[in-house]
Amino acid sequence: MLELRGVRHRYEGRTVLDLDQFVVPRGALVAIVGPNGSGKSTLLRLLALLERPSAGEVWFDGRPATPSPAARQRVTLVEQRPVLLRGTVRENLGFGLAARGIRRTEANRRLERAAERLGIAQLLERRRRELSDGEIQRVAVARALVLESDVLLLDEPVSSADRAAAQQLYRLLAEERTARGVTICLASHQLEDAYRWSDDLRALADGHLSPVTPENLWRVDIPVGPAGATRHVRVGPVDIAVATDRSGAAILAVAPSDIFLSLEPVPSSARNVLSGRVTRLARPRPGLVHVTAEVGVELVAAVTEEAVHELALAPGAAVTCAFKASAVKVF
Repeated sequence: MLELRGVRHRYEGRTVLDLDQFVVPRGALVAIVGPNGSGKSTLLRLLALLERPSAGEVWFDGRPATPSPAARQRVTLVEQRPVLLRGTVRENLGFGLAARGIRRTEANRRLERAAERLGIAQLLERRRRELSDGEIQRVAVARALVLESDVLLLDEPVSSADRAAAQQLYRLLAEERTARGVTICLASHQLEDAYRWSDDLRALADGHLSPVTPENLWRVDIPVGPAGATRHVRVGPVDIAVATDRSGAAILAVAPSDIFLSLEPVPSSARNVLSGRVTRLARPRPGLVHVTAEVGVELVAAVTEEAVHELALAPGAAVTCAFKASAVKVF
């Protein structure tokens, strides 16, 4: 449905996005993950026809797209830090409907239904200054949903939401896909949610699509065990301690920032201590280093430049990776 072809996008001479092809199929829910500065927001703005790529084309429904009012009405973007208009939440939700000529009765039906589904019905008469950051995000999503666009683009839509509100939003998006066949593409830092709710997970790094699955992610079979007990799950040739009551098929994920590196095992509460050797170092942004180590499985840890120098980390160097059982996410 939406496609980027040969797109190169630059800001002030710096290339921030370099994609030979990026396709969002009709009716799909595509999730984009990656660190800050990887190009996720830029990609969404290009898909929303809010910016023209420096080179390449955006295609919509099998033909080159132009940022016309008609095309933009079919695509709605909710940005990471949405801006609300002056007036009440009700007026914000109704603005786009009025601009599109939707009659007041129908507009009220849509906005009240969206407000109820997102749990913001009690906010309809409040103004911007009376809302929390999480409430503003939900209002912005509701404002997009009432338009019933063909394509919905969401940039970190739950970054200010609590867990319950985030799950409510994702369930609502799933319902919209079922009911209307809406095409959804969202950017997220929450790997667990992105993996659980999307049917197509893609990783961006330095403006390029990553050829591999996001870091420290494994499909496993969790053995049955007593409630409350730490499970030991086989991942390749190693066992990983996991704090979970679940059993059966699952996915394990460990955030690179939750992995502690040392030259040798040190006393700690970490249940997972794996020794091996560094295989490579990558620098996704200044001051941050991703250290990949082979410890029976491949682990990626995120550390500072100072830590790299203090530990003398380099390909071939011995290293110990430690992380708590509670740091292992299960979904």
